[in-house]
Amino acid sequence: MALNLAKHESDFMAMRGAMMLAGTTTAPDVVVVGSANVDLVVTMANLPAPGETVLAHESRLLPGGKGSNQAIAAARLGRHVAMIGRTGRDTGGDLLRSSLSRENIDLTSFLAVDDTPSGQALVLVDDSAENSIVVIPGANALVSAETVDEAAELIADATVVVAQLEVPVAAIVAAARLSRGTFVLNAAPAQTLPSELLAEVDVLVVNQTEFTVVIGGDADADPATVTALLRGEGLPRRIVITRGAAGARVWDDGTLTDVPAPKVKVVDTTGAGDTFVGALADALARGNQLLDAAQWAVHAASLATQALGATGGMPSADSVHAAIESLDRPVPASARQG
Repeated sequence: MALNLAKHESDFMAMRGAMMLAGTTTAPDVVVVGSANVDLVVTMANLPAPGETVLAHESRLLPGGKGSNQAIAAARLGRHVAMIGRTGRDTGGDLLRSSLSRENIDLTSFLAVDDTPSGQALVLVDDSAENSIVVIPGANALVSAETVDEAAELIADATVVVAQLEVPVAAIVAAARLSRGTFVLNAAPAQTLPSELLAEVDVLVVNQTEFTVVIGGDADADPATVTALLRGEGLPRRIVITRGAAGARVWDDGTLTDVPAPKVKVVDTTGAGDTFVGALADALARGNQLLDAAQWAVHAASLATQALGATGGMPSADSVHAAIESLDRPVPASARQG
């Protein structure tokens, strides 16, 4: 399926360029309110069963956290991104700030605190690219409604505001109420959401597990069943369900559409969901409709699975365009089977 994204990209960049030449200060395209963790990524043949000890192939210390990952994904695709969050005043915090700075992310509201360590995550990845993750919140637990209020102008000026659930829900509710653009909530880790938060969400992003917790039922059921579930009272009008190798399902004001994913060789799925959310925010900030934005995000997430670590495989816009164009090209007669 061809994506009509190139014109949106060129128009958006031309507008920003004109504003910069005119000396106009541009507001962030995307503001991310969320977590930042230092990830200890451990690779092994098989994930351990309860009570089992396994030997690992290797370990790496890498920047991570859903908020940080999503900010990097959107920035790498070309958006002006600001991050709101907290780290400890420690080597982990230094690593996280350095990784975000390299992507030119605005860290004005991403501050270090005393007496609380940076968030951490233990990420186990097996040879089939399945993973298990344990998160230690650390300084992320200090992101409060007051933290968000201090960045009220930044949030209000953003085209898209993105949040997840690795920081306290009170902070997310505050961000949603301050947002004047599109508010995107990635409901991860899965938990039941208060109605006051759901009422403020413009686009809800969930995977299959999160769908069951937040909405109820099976996200992979037949379209008629899923449609009935998504018509439930109090749910946002726009919902995106990520489905791993199967792609995504997009619910947009009463219409459910399946978006397939390209087949790729998977190395590590750790950052795929965060790449999807960052890419979705990128496309929405450029004015794309939700379905086009989800198609773009599916391709970006597929590329992200081809390297180890949450951010290692996150693509540039050129890489996503190239991947899409390669799929859209007709297959030469000499290469066709049959």
